[in-house]
Amino acid sequence: MSGITIKGTKLYRISARGKVKGVCAGIADYLGIPVWLVRVMVVLSMFFSLFMFTIVAYFALALVLDDMPESLSREGENTLTAHQLLNQLSADLDRGERRLREMERYVTSDTFSVRSRFRQL
Repeated sequence: MSGITIKGTKLYRISARGKVKGVCAGIADYLGIPVWLVRVMVVLSMFFSLFMFTIVAYFALALVLDDMPESLSREGENTLTAHQLLNQLSADLDRGERRLREMERYVTSDTFSVRSRFRQL
């Protein structure tokens, strides 16, 4: 079977990260969004009177899509734990705060006011 290709990127099933057949995981990877968001959308579509359409579409995609080859798997590439993400965010905020302090120090310094007055002349 062949997968769906749009804009040069191929849509796969990712059974290793999937709950049933890996369709939601494949769609999430293809769109670059979290898997839980795709799963929530699928469940909500079933509640809002699209139950049969959602089930048929899910299993049709499970039959049509190829399983993602191991060589293309990006499972370990961008997966960070919540602790690692918080540490990364904290470091980014610290860098931003340091830059802001340096700017504030420069703007409130005598050098800034002297240069500002020279520009006005």
